[in-house]
Formats: sequence, C-alpha cells, structure tokens
Amino acid sequence: MTEEVSNKSPQALRIGCAVFFFISGFGYSSWASRIPTLQQQLHLNEAQLGAVLFALPIGLMLTLPITGRLLSHYASRTIMIIGALLFNAVLCFLGFATAVWQLVLMLFCLGSARNLLNLSVNAQSVSVQSLYSKSIITTFHGIWSLAGFAGAAVGYLMVKMNIPATYHLLAAGAVLVVASLYFYPYTFYQKPVNTGPKPLLLLPDKSMLKFALICFASMACENTMYDWSAIYFEKAVHASKAASTAAFVAYMVAMTAARLTGDKLVNRIGIKAMLNYSGWLILAGLLLAVLLPYTITAGAGFMLVGLGVACVVPLVFSIAGKSATLSSGAAIASISTIGYLGFLVVPPFVGFVAQAAGLQWSFGLIALLGGLMIWMVSKIEEE
Repeated sequence: MTEEVSNKSPQALRIGCAVFFFISGFGYSSWASRIPTLQQQLHLNEAQLGAVLFALPIGLMLTLPITGRLLSHYASRTIMIIGALLFNAVLCFLGFATAVWQLVLMLFCLGSARNLLNLSVNAQSVSVQSLYSKSIITTFHGIWSLAGFAGAAVGYLMVKMNIPATYHLLAAGAVLVVASLYFYPYTFYQKPVNTGPKPLLLLPDKSMLKFALICFASMACENTMYDWSAIYFEKAVHASKAASTAAFVAYMVAMTAARLTGDKLVNRIGIKAMLNYSGWLILAGLLLAVLLPYTITAGAGFMLVGLGVACVVPLVFSIAGKSATLSSGAAIASISTIGYLGFLVVPPFVGFVAQAAGLQWSFGLIALLGGLMIWMVSKIEEE
C-alpha cells in the first residue's frame, strides 16, 4: 500500500483528500435537505423530530473513543474509506424508513459513520499539509462548505421536481460510494504512531488542552449559528422570515469564502495571528448583533462570526497533528472529544438562557467564547 501511494504527486494526493471532503459535505447536506420530507412521511411534529434527530449526534459522540483508538492503530486512509462507504450506504437507505425506530437506528449509524469519516479525513488533510511548505488546509474545509451548498441545491431541485426522498438519497449515496472507491488510491498513506496501550476515551493532555478549548469555543459558536441565527433574527431583530434566511445565508457565504481564501492569509501572518484575529471577529460579531439588534448591523455581525469560525478548526488540527506522542488521527480525536461537546451542548444551553432571559442575553454569553479563544491562543508558543 505504501508503494502504491508513494508514486502519487502531492497535488494528486491533495485532490484525493479534497474529494473526500466534498463527499462528506455533499452527503450530509443531501440528507439534511430531505428532513422536512421525512418528517411528513413519518407524521412527526417538531418535538418528535427533534428527539429523532438527536440520534445522529449520539452516534457521533459514542464512537469518538472507538475512532480515536482505530486511528492509533490503522492508517487514516483505511478508516476514511470505511467511514465513507458506511456513511453513504446508510444514506442510500434513509429515504426508505417507514417507521420512527427505523429512522432513529439509521441516524445513529449515520452519526457513527460520519464520525469515522470526519476524523479520518481531517487526519488526511494534516498528512497532505505536511507535503507543502505553505498552508493549504483551510481550503479543504472550504470545499466541504461548497459541497454543502451543492447538496442543498440538488435537494431543493429534487423537492421542486417532486422526486421522492427514496430515489434522491439512494442515487446520491450510490454516486458517492463510486466516487469514494475511485479516489481512494489517491489518498495519503501514513503509518500511525502507536505508543502503546491507551485509555478507551482519548482526552487531550495538558499540552493539548488549549487547542481543545479553542475548538470547543469555535465549534460551539458555529453550531449556535446553525441552530439559532434565523430564530435570533426573527425574535430579537424582529425581521421577516426572508430576511432571517438571508442572514443565515450571509453567514454561510462569509464562512465559505474565508475558508477558501484563508490559506493565503495564514501564509502571510501565521497560524497564531490568524487564530487570534478569528477570536476577535467572533467576539466583535456577536456583540454587534447583541448591542445593535437591527437588520443591517446584526447581519454584519453574523458575517463577522462566519469569518471568525471559518478557519479555526482546520488550523488547530494542523498544529495538533504534529504531536510527537500521538498519530495525527489520535491527536485530532482527543481534541474533538472536547470540541464536539461545545458543538452539542452549547446550542441547547442557548435555548435555556433565551427562555429565562432572552436571546440577546444568550448570544451575549456566547460572545464570551470569543474571549476564551483569544486567551487560549495567547498561550500558544510561536513556532
């Protein structure tokens, strides 16, 4: 296997890695685009749908320790192809769910497979980055975002053309399986660093804790924007539904653009400065939306947050992937354990605070995570 990959150029390996980021983003947004269809198909109200959707992050969190151990013993490309094939196989059958328990089971499996794919593809990106003297890693996440837009656009067309979710998701999953198999030979083989027995749950050590907390802050802000930005615009800004949707789209466009152009800026100012500016953008953006809750100012604030969260996770992963004691995959898994907690736990916390004190207070508290990021970045030693 090593001989097979050694003949591939860095550019070919970069393209191969980018394709798997696209596969991950397109597959996930394809599923997300058909959530309303499946809700109607299974006659679920909003509360029931929320409970059903929780199966996906449960599957993701429960397999984090397993993925970390696997990445300590096997090459990331091996785990990545397994994750991609399992993820898209589950995607093929999601539209065929005729009972709630079937959808719950499949979403649990989808979350588990997505965890295998996401952690391993990020480990791949760190390995490919090592072949280049300049930063290329944020572009991979930009491609994931572009794939998300593409998957959502295809889903929209499928809905407009009245194509059943069964055929749509089956076709999408099948095409992505073929793409996974075709581009697998163009992925990077790197022997994992196995330093002996490890605990089941890989947690970051003291040297990695600051990176984990930076990821926690960024991922918490990112998912808060996914879950609450449109609601904030409707209830705090008192904007129309069209304006609320436009605000979320503006946030997504800013984040995607920053990911696609972030490498150029990193190459100019360095990773630490980029992370520092990211924290300030998150802090300033959320405070702008909180203190001036008007359509233009809040929309501008959301765009600043999009610019802020865009490059944090890939850059932190690129630093952590250089660990001398863990393979890049295991190091990423240890940081992700804390990071995903922010992704999953903080958005519900926003809801509790909003119910008690209002959305502006809850977003104001989330702004403090930008301050946490700035503080943690100050503790990173310059290379």
